Amino acid sequence: MEQMKLESKIFSILKDKIQLVPTTTGRAIYLVGPIRLPVNLYGETVEFKWYCWLNCEEVTEDYEHIIEKLNSENLAELQQSSVLVYGDFENADEAFIRMHSICHTGDIFGSKRCDCGFQLKQSMKKIVENGTGALFYLANHEGRGIGLFSKAMAYLLQENGYDTVEANEALGFVNDSRDYSDAIAVLKVLRAKPVTLITNNPQKLDALIESGLYVSGRVPLWGDVSEYNKKYLETKITKSGHIREEEGACHND
Repeated sequence: MEQMKLESKIFSILKDKIQLVPTTTGRAIYLVGPIRLPVNLYGETVEFKWYCWLNCEEVTEDYEHIIEKLNSENLAELQQSSVLVYGDFENADEAFIRMHSICHTGDIFGSKRCDCGFQLKQSMKKIVENGTGALFYLANHEGRGIGLFSKAMAYLLQENGYDTVEANEALGFVNDSRDYSDAIAVLKVLRAKPVTLITNNPQKLDALIESGLYVSGRVPLWGDVSEYNKKYLETKITKSGHIREEEGACHND
């Protein structure tokens, strides 16, 4: 009886913080949040609202069933994506968003081989300065979709003369296999108004526009260039089509 009361209390707390996000794939996205998340951003504490989502086969609005299943699933072996929201993201006229791919080496260890850690913090800073926005932190995007172990092997190839694209392709992967459909589905639930995308990557712009979202502009995100990542950044431009900063904002007119 006491266990049942405890479970009932837990569900009463969580039930209004979980929602099923519509998809076109037949799978389910379960979004939980918002959760208050104070973040240390360049020495200042900034409060964001944090959401996390889980992509799974079972589609149901019986959220109690989903909660009960959690302890029987080893979710630590699966990556879940999340989004940091700042300000009145739903209603503000102007909102910045960043679709940020997970980078274990750059985001966590501060690796200088890429500019990912710099882009992560700079995006958060730009969102706060703008007054509202959201940073989507996307799992299963490591190494442009090849995974951490394969990325480690690609790094070894890069240390022997290959560039980023050549290394991925030499291992049998395409240059960039990232998919943004789940993030876009979550974005549509959180905001219906236009967004300004923080990116240098035209593929991200195309993914949002092709989904029917109105992208009102683009904010470039270059910086933190060093001897360690200069070739990597040049390859982004010459082989992956990333937009140089001096090209300015891109508008969906």
